[in-house]
Amino acid sequence: MTDPALTSGRPCATAIWPLIHAERAALAADLAGLTDEQWETPSLCAGLTVREVLAHLTAGASLDAVRWLAGVIRCRFDFDRQVAVRLAEQLGATPGETLGRFRRIALSRTKPPLPALAMLGETIVHGEDIRRPLGIRRDPPIDVVTATAEYYRGSDLVVVAKGRIDGLELVADDGPFRTGSGSLVSGRTVALVMAMTGRAAYCDDLEGDGVELLRSRCGTV
Repeated sequence: MTDPALTSGRPCATAIWPLIHAERAALAADLAGLTDEQWETPSLCAGLTVREVLAHLTAGASLDAVRWLAGVIRCRFDFDRQVAVRLAEQLGATPGETLGRFRRIALSRTKPPLPALAMLGETIVHGEDIRRPLGIRRDPPIDVVTATAEYYRGSDLVVVAKGRIDGLELVADDGPFRTGSGSLVSGRTVALVMAMTGRAAYCDDLEGDGVELLRSRCGTV
C-alpha cells in the first residue's frame, strides 16, 4: 500500500522518521544471527567491514548538529577523519556490542545537519552495503525506496548521485520511479539507488545501453 505522505511532493520529516526506524529495525533483525567471521566480511564501502559500516550508522544517529560541528572543528575540517573518529566511538569491543549500540539508536531522531530524507538514504544504502556481501536480500517497501531515489536524483549532498546519472534515463521496473533522458538504465528501484550512489556491484542487476556508462562513473565509496 502506497503511503500518500510519500507521494505528495517532498515528504516532510514527520513522515520520514518512522520509515528510518523501520529500516533500522529490519537491518538489526537481519544481522542478529551473524557469526564473528561474518561480522568481518568486507562491505561495499571500501576498507570497511560490515561491522564497521553498522557502527558508522550508529554514529550518524548519535550526532546532533552541535556535536557534529564540534567534531569537524576538532578534526580541522577533515571530514574523513571525523567519520573515522565517530565510527571508532561506536564500534564497541565485540560484534554483539556493536549490534547492541545500533539497536539502542533504532528509534533515535538525532541527526547531523542533513535533511531527514538523507538519513533515510543513508540507512537504506548502508544497509545494502552490509547485506549484499552477506548474501542477504531485502526489498524495502516500494514507496520508501522510491522516495529515496527521488531524493538522490536531485542531490549531490554527502554522496554524488545527481552528477553520476547526468545524460542517463533511469527507469524502475518495480515501481513508478523514472528520471532523466539519454541512454536507458532500468531495474529494481533499490538497484538504481545503489548504482546512482556509486555501488558498481549493483550495475550487474541493471539493464539497458546506459549501464556501462553508469558503471564507469561508480567508484570507491
